[in-house]
Amino acid sequence: MHLVAAGKYHDIDFARLELLKLLAEVPEIRTSVATNYSDKEAIENCDLLITYTCDLVPSDDEVETLSNWLRGGGRWLALHGTNSILRFSEQGTVETPDEASEFMRLLGTQFAGHPPIAAFRVTITERDHPLTKGLRDFSVVDELYLTRTLGDFTTLMHTTFKGKCEEFGDAEWDESEVPVLYERTFGAGTILYLTLGHCRGHYDLQPLAGYYPHPERCAWNYPVFYELLRRAIRWGAGNA
Repeated sequence: MHLVAAGKYHDIDFARLELLKLLAEVPEIRTSVATNYSDKEAIENCDLLITYTCDLVPSDDEVETLSNWLRGGGRWLALHGTNSILRFSEQGTVETPDEASEFMRLLGTQFAGHPPIAAFRVTITERDHPLTKGLRDFSVVDELYLTRTLGDFTTLMHTTFKGKCEEFGDAEWDESEVPVLYERTFGAGTILYLTLGHCRGHYDLQPLAGYYPHPERCAWNYPVFYELLRRAIRWGAGNA
């Protein structure tokens, strides 16, 4: 397993530790850890790549490494902000520009915005899939990630959203199916993308703010989120 955990505006240390604790539950797993995509050898030789990032984009050469690894049968669990690019406009809105297009097309989506953190309902779309079998629809307090679709995938869990994302350039939304968990085939490989899992501590908004008064754990407070992560790890290990 190879874990890339890094980026902006999130408690990356918390997410990294929680993921490593879950990986340690499987005795045969050995995990390498990085803060970017530069370790070509680690990626080429891993069975499962896990990414928990925000506004961290690989270089063109690193995208080629990821693409070739997937074509050869790699499995990738992409979490939360892996598909995000954030730029702040002069008007104060958050823009999500069409950059790193090859990387975003590889993932199949690009983050476009989210409403304020609140409770929303998650529906199990594919009930016979190993990642979702036996799970019930559930409610969760988290960032409801809205994305632009850039490739083919199978939605395994979804929500709906109609309203405004006031902080984002893409503000108006009316979506009857917003993917929360999807599976994307690329060559002989597969990407699982799970948008849940926001977390932020007191000091994770620097340099935008020196101190953030209200730490957030969101889906990390819910057993169903940990169950999904455990299932994804088993899937990555070939045990799903």
